[in-house]
Amino acid sequence: MYRSTGNFRVKAFFAIVSLLLSIGVIAQDTTASKKKKQLFEMSFGQSKLFISTAREQTILDSARIVVPTNAILLFAEFRPGKRLRVPVFFSLATGPKQFIVNGTLVSERASPTFGTGIECKVFRRNFGSNSGIEFEVGPLASFLFNKGGQIQVAPVIAGRFRFIKREDFIMYLGSSYSFGINAVGIFYGTGYVF
Repeated sequence: MYRSTGNFRVKAFFAIVSLLLSIGVIAQDTTASKKKKQLFEMSFGQSKLFISTAREQTILDSARIVVPTNAILLFAEFRPGKRLRVPVFFSLATGPKQFIVNGTLVSERASPTFGTGIECKVFRRNFGSNSGIEFEVGPLASFLFNKGGQIQVAPVIAGRFRFIKREDFIMYLGSSYSFGINAVGIFYGTGYVF
């Protein structure tokens, strides 16, 4: 899974998670609110991954174009505090990873991915009495199920803009970068806050 720099990456990932958790706990609003608490979000979306793993790196170092891999995204987010978020996601590719190398299309199996982590709400801007936009960012860990039942762990940094209507309906657009598999992703979807 990781080479010599892997241990450093894992330690750095957990240090960032600890730091954000501390910031989130410190930044909690201790005043009581008369609004109904919304502690859970459930959504359905799609993601596009631009993947370049180490295994294909030798082949792909010569003139290559990475074709995005489409995936179905199931996303849930728990909200233990006002700023602290705990996302959980499952991404199931609807096609193979594809690369164009010297005019030839190369296909590889795309692994399903499960992940979780901690995010912090950075800001919120309200539009009217019950609509707004929020931005969340934080470190995550993704678990890829490779061939042969092997699980590869990869640290991820992700952020998303949430567009909120009536404080319960949301649409979002986000981006992620996975350090372990050198993948950039774009994800979007719609959901409901309970």
